[in-house]
Amino acid sequence: MMRARLTYVPLEVADQFEDFIIKRDEEILGAVKARTKDYSTLSLLKLLYQLRGNPMTFSDLYSKSKIRMKKSFLNYLHLCVDYNFVRKEASGANMIYTITDKGRVMLNLFINKGN
Repeated sequence: MMRARLTYVPLEVADQFEDFIIKRDEEILGAVKARTKDYSTLSLLKLLYQLRGNPMTFSDLYSKSKIRMKKSFLNYLHLCVDYNFVRKEASGANMIYTITDKGRVMLNLFINKGN
């Protein structure tokens, strides 16, 4: 049995993927504190959703994803890169992360679940 977890979810992500939300609590700085199910899938979706519009630096992606533990964030980011959902490129001193076509397909599977 999968355990429910308490996490912070960006408001737009919470609205888009509300099936993952068991209970919403308070809103804090553009995120909702929520009890969630299927935490790992939701964490992948949080990363992919942030990249859907524009490439981001590591720091921007980390702060906007609302995955608060850096080690967890790195694990999910490496998973996305390893499975070719996200591409990373060096740009000066920064790493720039971009969603790939495969990452868009993964994200769209959950966004368009009713179609």
